[in-house]
Amino acid sequence: MNLSSELFSEVRPGFFRVLAGYTASIYVDALHSIEREASERHEGISREDAITIVSRVLTEHPDFVPETLDQSEGTDELVHLPVREKARRLLDHLARPDVGWLIEDQLPNWNKVFRVEGHGVIMLDALRRMARPDAAVFTDKLQGVCSMLANERDFEEEPMERLRICMDLARQGLAELRGIEKSLKRFTERQGAASTLEEVYKVVFDQYGEQVARGCYAALIRAHLPARLDLARKRLDEILQNYGLLQHMQQQVIAALGLDPSHAMASVRRDLDELMRMLDLVPALADTIDRRTAEFTRRSLSRSRYLQEVTGKRREQIKALFEWVNVHYKGLRMSSIAAPSTFPEFLVIDPRLIAGRESLYQPRALQVIEENTPVDEEPTAAQEERVRSEVGQVLRDALSASRANHFVNTLPGSKGSRISSAEFSILNDSDLADVMAVLLHAESSEARYRVEVPEGDVPETFDHVLSCQLQRFDVIKR
Repeated sequence: MNLSSELFSEVRPGFFRVLAGYTASIYVDALHSIEREASERHEGISREDAITIVSRVLTEHPDFVPETLDQSEGTDELVHLPVREKARRLLDHLARPDVGWLIEDQLPNWNKVFRVEGHGVIMLDALRRMARPDAAVFTDKLQGVCSMLANERDFEEEPMERLRICMDLARQGLAELRGIEKSLKRFTERQGAASTLEEVYKVVFDQYGEQVARGCYAALIRAHLPARLDLARKRLDEILQNYGLLQHMQQQVIAALGLDPSHAMASVRRDLDELMRMLDLVPALADTIDRRTAEFTRRSLSRSRYLQEVTGKRREQIKALFEWVNVHYKGLRMSSIAAPSTFPEFLVIDPRLIAGRESLYQPRALQVIEENTPVDEEPTAAQEERVRSEVGQVLRDALSASRANHFVNTLPGSKGSRISSAEFSILNDSDLADVMAVLLHAESSEARYRVEVPEGDVPETFDHVLSCQLQRFDVIKR
């Protein structure tokens, strides 16, 4: 039986028609509100409560026309119905047997309640995940495939079980890569729609930086998949040439599924070929992710520069110029315009330098390269010790990432602990330099901690430390 026959034996075609009409957005909002409310009431929600919920949704859509079976009712008449009457008709339509989104049950006390049908709950959950996608992730699924294939002894003990695990991990890994690609595409579209510099930087630093750059994309770079995948594909070729191992896998398939030997061997080879094809897809997807990352970076920079220009003092003048170009050179690139002399006159400010143009440049003094004076004698032990002492002092005073990590390690608490800067013991300039190193390397890949500053309605708080003021922040150990 094909998929459509199985599907429409469970739900009627009218179930999907609700999501396909011009009023689909209204039905989605109404069903979402009803399902959220009904999920908190195990017995369902009463008709009166359901009408109230739908009425709130319909107040934002005064032109909504409810479905009707009465052909004598005109569109104008339906549009001017009271909101509660429209809500009642919407509920009745969703509860029709040929639609099947809502089920009206009768309780033991004879009261009738609405609840969303089980298939409708599944569909609404899918719609929510499509509208509000989770952040992209990249875990060790594909690395697990490579490691499992590389471990020959374990693989040969239970080859079919290991092969099934590898195929599941490969599917999940490919899904993660496609999720990263989709996220990059989404961020690029948001960047193109940004109308202010604030929106541009929020997409770059708050959304892309948190969800992709410092997470899944960084993990993808560290995974070194190309080299590991080459070894994994080579190992699969060896398995396909190992007739003894193939016979062992054939016997396992016969014992598990009861197939005849020829079909069992065909099933083994088909699974191995399928795993090979999935691994072959990984480099292409990784290249696509790299291209989308480069495109996002380029567009972010371009959008930032454009908004800096058009939001300045001469915004209207620049806007008028681009509008003129769009009218006279529609469909062309700026670089392909053959007659730039036809442009409107540019409004360039005439520069006047008080001290003359010569004041802008000072010729460099020529330096003669001399030979270094040779050192005739070996340094004494005292000189070597003095140099070591000076180098050690410089290293101790350097605001390095290792100094920041060492300071964080001395703070109380284990991994995941949050320590406020108000709890730091800062007694001298060296302690203050430790804190400076922590702040300086907070975004470094070598940092074994994170720094967070309270946001939102929390007022800024400053602590008096030695001779300066320090804005309060939190350190979270990794």
